[in-house]
Amino acid sequence: MKIAIIGAAAGIGLEAVIQGLIRGHYISALSTRTEAIPIHPRLKKVKGSATSVADLISAIRDTDAVLVTVGTKKKKGTTLFSEIAAALIQATEALDYKKPVIIITGFGAGDSKPYLNLFLRTVIRLFLKDQYADKTRMEELIIASKMTWEIVRPTMLTNGPLHQQHYTVVNQLADNMKRTKVSRANVAYYLLEEAEYQRHLGTCVTITGA
Repeated sequence: MKIAIIGAAAGIGLEAVIQGLIRGHYISALSTRTEAIPIHPRLKKVKGSATSVADLISAIRDTDAVLVTVGTKKKKGTTLFSEIAAALIQATEALDYKKPVIIITGFGAGDSKPYLNLFLRTVIRLFLKDQYADKTRMEELIIASKMTWEIVRPTMLTNGPLHQQHYTVVNQLADNMKRTKVSRANVAYYLLEEAEYQRHLGTCVTITGA
């Protein structure tokens, strides 16, 4: 497969690049910091911004799936996620792109907010309120679009190793659902599995620990 990874230089995105290459895929990697991405014969680096329609078109064109893994350290007043959503919509419409677009937001965005436990609710309220408000806006824009979308909401992320059986996919929100930590490596593994097998398109899923 040819897979575009948007936000490919760090975290889940970089994990997805590395794992995707190991799985034999061709990767189109978009980032403002392409020097952080390893060189590989099946890798095309696209230096640019996830909020630029032109840069997204360059990264996405002729691919079989798109993984959007962009994060930000900016905690106050960010509109990055909704800007990415708007640019993605324009780019996919310009390309008439009907392949899967799988987007990371976070558990606590959209209709998952009421299911936060006390600890996560406190962390988001004190430190990440603006980020999650904008992630919710991102979800709203994506869901209302014509994209073949999937929204992936990880719970608390760690830098732990990849253990293919050490994560749980939750399809239905519930008060008794798991909300344990999950590694970025495992989330990247799930994204690649979805790009290949497309089991949950058109839905919002939670990825949590096993």
